[in-house]
Amino acid sequence: MKRSIQLGTLIAISLTLGSCYRVPKDIEPKINYVVQDRYLRQLPHPFPDLTPAERETRWGAEYQIGITFARDLDLYQAITAFRRAEILAPPEEKERKLEMQYEILLCYYLGQKYDEAIQFYQNSELPRTTSEFPAYHDLLIVLYDIYQQLGNSDQSLQILEFIKQIYPDDYDTLNLSAALQNADFPALCQFEGRPYLDEFLCCYESQKKSPAKAATLNAILPGAGYFYLGQRQTGTTAFLINGLFIASSVYFFTHGPIAAGIITTSFEAGWYFGGIYGAANEAKFYNERLYERNANPMMNREGLFPIFRLNYSF
Repeated sequence: MKRSIQLGTLIAISLTLGSCYRVPKDIEPKINYVVQDRYLRQLPHPFPDLTPAERETRWGAEYQIGITFARDLDLYQAITAFRRAEILAPPEEKERKLEMQYEILLCYYLGQKYDEAIQFYQNSELPRTTSEFPAYHDLLIVLYDIYQQLGNSDQSLQILEFIKQIYPDDYDTLNLSAALQNADFPALCQFEGRPYLDEFLCCYESQKKSPAKAATLNAILPGAGYFYLGQRQTGTTAFLINGLFIASSVYFFTHGPIAAGIITTSFEAGWYFGGIYGAANEAKFYNERLYERNANPMMNREGLFPIFRLNYSF
């Protein structure tokens, strides 16, 4: 009787310790865009071509070299050339200097050097541009996406509200893009009249796995939660290990030594509750991979990433 009480006490303690595990609900997918070189090359250049006189200057030559490198997406060499052109250009060439600064910012953005892009932007004349700047629309899109990538929600929302006032069509698409990248399902349900989005959401809802169900199955029968996720090898291993420790604990509590039973029960508690938490997490990971497999091609195909809202390139 005493042994049974001791065993029950240990199990109760283990259940208490295991209750701190929470089933994850939200997913955190990693969504990436794929931009082909030909897509960027087909976009026009926002600024007027250099005049014959400008081409003959040292800064004009460097500017042309920078454009050539940029069109080949040799972004590091392009930035170097644009910087040299900016330094060589005389003070009266304010508009051309501003163009070069934008080209540098765009290079940093396309190269996904977001920290460097913001640092450069803040030290340039670009914050003082107006809607008369030829690439003003694209500048706002680039800045919005950079702040989004850096997780600076305050700045990105501020720019987004500004975009809403001037470019409402872009505002809707950027909102949808953000909701898709953040897997914000309540926000996604607000978008209507987009068959591809309805198909995507239906596909995800029909194929996703429940973290709560995976955890519950693993609590009822260790390993069952992993079988539910299609992870047969992991499920078999979990079942065998838990079975071994349970059998060992019962044996030691029945035949002694009791100390060995306490030790094996503590190990089993770790495996048992760890399996419950692990199954729930694996369901979350499963849903994230499922979401990514469907969202990535859809967003690239439908041009929903901010980069696809650019009107110009090099």
